[in-house]
Amino acid sequence: MDQSPVITIADIIDAANVIAPTAIRTPLLENDALNDRVGRRVLLKFEGAQRTGSFKFRGAYNRLARLDERERAAGVVAWSSGNHAQGVAAAAKLLGMPATIVMPADAPAIKLANTRALGAEIVTYDRHRESREEIATALSQERGATLVPSFDDPFIIAGQGTTGLEILDQAAEAGADIGQILVCCGGGGLTAGIATAVKARAPGIDLYSVEPVGFDDTARSLASGQRETVSADARSICDALMAPSPGAMTFPINRALLSGGLVVSDDQVRDAMRFAFSSLKLVVEPGGAVALAAMLSGLAPSCYGASVVVMSGSNVDPAAYAAIIGDIG
Repeated sequence: MDQSPVITIADIIDAANVIAPTAIRTPLLENDALNDRVGRRVLLKFEGAQRTGSFKFRGAYNRLARLDERERAAGVVAWSSGNHAQGVAAAAKLLGMPATIVMPADAPAIKLANTRALGAEIVTYDRHRESREEIATALSQERGATLVPSFDDPFIIAGQGTTGLEILDQAAEAGADIGQILVCCGGGGLTAGIATAVKARAPGIDLYSVEPVGFDDTARSLASGQRETVSADARSICDALMAPSPGAMTFPINRALLSGGLVVSDDQVRDAMRFAFSSLKLVVEPGGAVALAAMLSGLAPSCYGASVVVMSGSNVDPAAYAAIIGDIG
């Protein structure tokens, strides 16, 4: 059996070159209030500053840029709760190809509106009763379009891994010796990409996935050694992290490279969003705040150097966000 890795550091470096003309090199921030509160040095990788407001543009552009002229003419089909949708829609617009996105009917209105504004066709579904993968696969076959998974694709994983390259370079520029990195985790593409990049260049750094309660399938899978699934009645405010199970491609990478999985509650996520607003002056969506929530809640293990928290996106529904930050005392 071939045990070669799905992607290597060379794939991520190649992806970085492909996306460089269009993607944003997002900031790695430090904040005294955060350092004082947690009693350690923390660096924040703010992917909310990326095109479309999340890291997803990286993988989407890297994937779509590989399509030939015939494939571009036929277009792409993807499924997403919103961030991958916007990333694919933006990449498709830049590359001049049609895009159809299968999105849950209860996705945040801002994610639906932004995806439409980027020119994509949206097909909605009931996330609790229908399979987004089946709907998207049928559409792609019907139209002869290329299917673009949200995480289980080598080019997607490599594109997300460019975040890890930036973290290492920016930490060096800041004179920071990284001890650990906390990454939000849905299907595991961002986590797997960052882990591949980081472990290739700095194998002593520990990496942890962070998930919301009920959608902690990666944490449970890391403990059991096999891909676990999410209960059908699981609910969370973290709409971006509701993958039903770890990816078939991403989980073997994460199982090999991660030091563990952390799990936070929705209330801890809300507290992190409020802290980001009041102290960091950053807007962060629920799924993008889970790693910060783990740090603020004291769940991150102690380490010898600085901790990096990946804040993966800022696409939060305005009404939901107002209700959450309105509870600031």
